[in-house]
Amino acid sequence: MLIELREVGLQAIPQVKLDVIYRGHTVGYFYADIIVNNQLILELKAAEALSQSHEVQLVNYLVATSKEVGLLINFGSTGVNVRREVRDLKSLPAR
Repeated sequence: MLIELREVGLQAIPQVKLDVIYRGHTVGYFYADIIVNNQLILELKAAEALSQSHEVQLVNYLVATSKEVGLLINFGSTGVNVRREVRDLKSLPAR
């Protein structure tokens, strides 16, 4: 995925460490699979099917990074499945 994104001229950064913030304090961290052009989060899976927990994970990444758009891409046994998540971060309270 990284090679393909970069070959078409996009900036793709893998395994980006994201802080988990609670009430202004860093309480942990997690890793986004790929961030593209500092605007889009790609969360890659290889599961039988996507679950709600996969979508929640992507939404958490969007909120943590203040990014509005993410793609959840599953390279499952029945083919590739893509879901898009869009968050209106302007309506969320400040962290």
